[in-house]
Amino acid sequence: MLLEGKAMVVTGGNSGIGEQICIAAAAEGANIVIDYVAHPEATNALIEKIEQAGGKAVGVEADITKAADLQKMIQTAVDTYGRLDVLVNNAGIEDRKSLLEETEEGYEKVMAVNMKSAFFGTQFAAKQFIAQNTPGLILNISSVHEDWPMPGNIAYCVAKGGMRMLARTAGVELGDKGIRVVNIAPGAVDTPINTSTTSNPEQLKKLDAAIPLGRLAKPSEIADVVVFLASGKASYMTSTTVTIDGGITQGSVGL
Repeated sequence: MLLEGKAMVVTGGNSGIGEQICIAAAAEGANIVIDYVAHPEATNALIEKIEQAGGKAVGVEADITKAADLQKMIQTAVDTYGRLDVLVNNAGIEDRKSLLEETEEGYEKVMAVNMKSAFFGTQFAAKQFIAQNTPGLILNISSVHEDWPMPGNIAYCVAKGGMRMLARTAGVELGDKGIRVVNIAPGAVDTPINTSTTSNPEQLKKLDAAIPLGRLAKPSEIADVVVFLASGKASYMTSTTVTIDGGITQGSVGL
């Protein structure tokens, strides 16, 4: 197994891309920590699915917009599995508004979920790796919009742009400690965050036409890349972004 015995924390792990990351990593032998806030039943159902497949997972009540709760997730991995090997900063939300429409409340929520959680999650994970005196890996589930503008979704783009520089700067700062930081930038993925598009046949057809591969990504396809990066088979990668977008950012068809 590619991840045999590795302890992995996945924020936003009970739905969408995060859920598939947990399932794929557990199938390769990883021991998983998954967070929940108001609906523990989703996490419990995922843990049951993982355990039925022979994997190990534990849930922890944690609001990832609070630094103390992020620390609690890291500590849960240590208390349960004896160590931390990989942190996946996956949690993310959108607030589809333009610069002129966005509110302070909407902006702060997007930044807290997408950027603040990744920043402090990275800090706490790095401190744990140093305390263990072991190498470690931090994977940020970013977006093509860390570098590719999306008018009408500016707060999300700003947050993902910040995540881009988090990976690059933290990766440089932590490299001599054997700690790597890598972003994964999906394009359009068939998850609940894109329901407004996938539930509209006309919009979906337009989006598919703009993607050279002609379709949205499956969440499992993003999870497979997470497994690869966490496996040690990409051990010389840090301070960079792996883009998984079906070619959309290189396509000639406009959205």
